[in-house]
Amino acid sequence: MKKEGRDRLRGFIEIFAVIALFIFFAYLVQANYDYFQGLLGDKQGGMFYYFIISVVSILIAPISATPLLPVAANLWGWLNAAIISVVGWTIGAWLAFIIGRKYGIAIVKRFVSMEKIHKAEAKIPRDHLFWSVVIFRIILPTDILSYALGIFTKMKTSRYILATILGLIPFTFALAYLGTIPILYQVIVFVVGIIIIGILFLARYFIFSKNQNA
Repeated sequence: MKKEGRDRLRGFIEIFAVIALFIFFAYLVQANYDYFQGLLGDKQGGMFYYFIISVVSILIAPISATPLLPVAANLWGWLNAAIISVVGWTIGAWLAFIIGRKYGIAIVKRFVSMEKIHKAEAKIPRDHLFWSVVIFRIILPTDILSYALGIFTKMKTSRYILATILGLIPFTFALAYLGTIPILYQVIVFVVGIIIIGILFLARYFIFSKNQNA
């Protein structure tokens, strides 16, 4: 198998691992609600720690706070969990962008793999950068993209933050609500979601290919 094929396979495995953990934690907290409520009974304290994890998960790869979202949604309500996640992930993405912009590769390589940084750079389009960031955030709120955009583009910080928020809101609110519904429905929704994501990727590919050939 070629290296590109292995990388794609690894990427799909990572996505499915996050989905599997998300469903597992959703089942765990729904089946053992009283236990988790007692364990994280301090609402303000629990929310604060979850917020910190959300920020750090964007800064340091390969940590992901996404599987913890259903835990937060079931304990504190999906709306509270979604708002905390959007704020935490946006702040983390902003910090990663600033670190990349100000300090460059010399510092960023301490947090993430340089191979992944250069792969992210190759995926950054020359045109339609704002909406590309929005689409990337809808599909997957990655930390590596934030560093790459800070290092390799001249995108304004304000536009980057706006694009990040616009992309994170539908993704995060949908996942937070999804984490509170029965497990069978979660599986069905994820299957449909994967199909939609595939369509988005294809649409993006054809749109930018057409623009480049025009």
